[in-house]
Amino acid sequence: MTDLVPPTGRVHWIGTGLSTGSGLGVLASSHDVVLWARTEEKAERCLAGLGLTGKAGVRRFGHDALAAELRAGDVVVSMLPAPEHPALVRLCLDRSAHFACSSYASDELVALGQDAADRGVVVLTEAGLDPGIDHLYAHLLVERAKAEIGADTPASAVFTSYCGGLPAEPNEFRYRFSWAPRSVLTALRTAARYVENGRERVAERPWEATRPQTVNGETFEVYPNRDSVPFIGQYQVPGAWRLETFVRGTVRLHGWRRAWSEVFAVLREDDDDRVTALAGELAEKYPMNDDDLDRVVLSVALTLETEDGRRWSGEYVLDLVGDREETAMARTVSVTLACGVADLLAGRTEPGLHRATAESAARWLDFLSQHGVRSELRVPASSST
Repeated sequence: MTDLVPPTGRVHWIGTGLSTGSGLGVLASSHDVVLWARTEEKAERCLAGLGLTGKAGVRRFGHDALAAELRAGDVVVSMLPAPEHPALVRLCLDRSAHFACSSYASDELVALGQDAADRGVVVLTEAGLDPGIDHLYAHLLVERAKAEIGADTPASAVFTSYCGGLPAEPNEFRYRFSWAPRSVLTALRTAARYVENGRERVAERPWEATRPQTVNGETFEVYPNRDSVPFIGQYQVPGAWRLETFVRGTVRLHGWRRAWSEVFAVLREDDDDRVTALAGELAEKYPMNDDDLDRVVLSVALTLETEDGRRWSGEYVLDLVGDREETAMARTVSVTLACGVADLLAGRTEPGLHRATAESAARWLDFLSQHGVRSELRVPASSST
């Protein structure tokens, strides 16, 4: 692997959407940050809304414009939709610049990650809320369970990870859009693979696998999301643990499935144009307005039971309500991403593709706590049955 291209300390933050929050200010407080948007005026409005006027430069985004300013060792932070990331990574590779985003690592990004390693470039992915903070919780729980039970000890295991952005005050729709509406609907159209009752299962329509889940004494509705199975390896779950349940999914307010029945009817039609139109209609009808506060709920739990009757369980919970200055979604995504970028700028990240990992988990949670994203760990005393 080639040596890391030394970071310059200059950050190009691209996008002013719903997930751009105080993480931008965290970076701007000690680094040279440029905010790129569709127009310079939009970038200025974003900075003003975050109390950052004059603390970052502004630019009108375009690939040619970015290419003209990008230098070796700069960092590009993308808040754009995931399909736009490969082109940005290729630009970074061409300029020997680093890249960071909060989106899942697609197959294309994984392939580009090998080229990045050869060129001394970092490609940081899955450094947001979900994926991101959920990875940190999962890694820490698995490591703690290994220490308590043993990685080589046969045991049955139940792992669940549920996350969602919710309205702090429930409405009749049981939801308000605190991130891209089209992406919310697209996720529901994607089949989910997970482990249940010791077997792999696939939910072609994830919402049809909805079930109740209690977090902090409150009942929610949860359903599987995307493909959970590859994360068994990513979280380094020992082979000696027999997985009865392994699912990563989405949490919604109680009554959500009933309230969204008409949405599901459209999704069943599998008409891209109609789904796009519906996303626009719903965004207009149920936006996260200035008078509304959002809420983020994340629960990651692991329970082990050994053949000799020992039992261990642990759960991380994040339950955060936004305020008038910033949504909970923007804070959790942007601060986590800023933490990953800070590691990169400090030279702690090796070249190649990266996700939130076990090695950085404790340090990242401390960083998050310092910037208003606090976690609760619950580990009941071990008991025998």
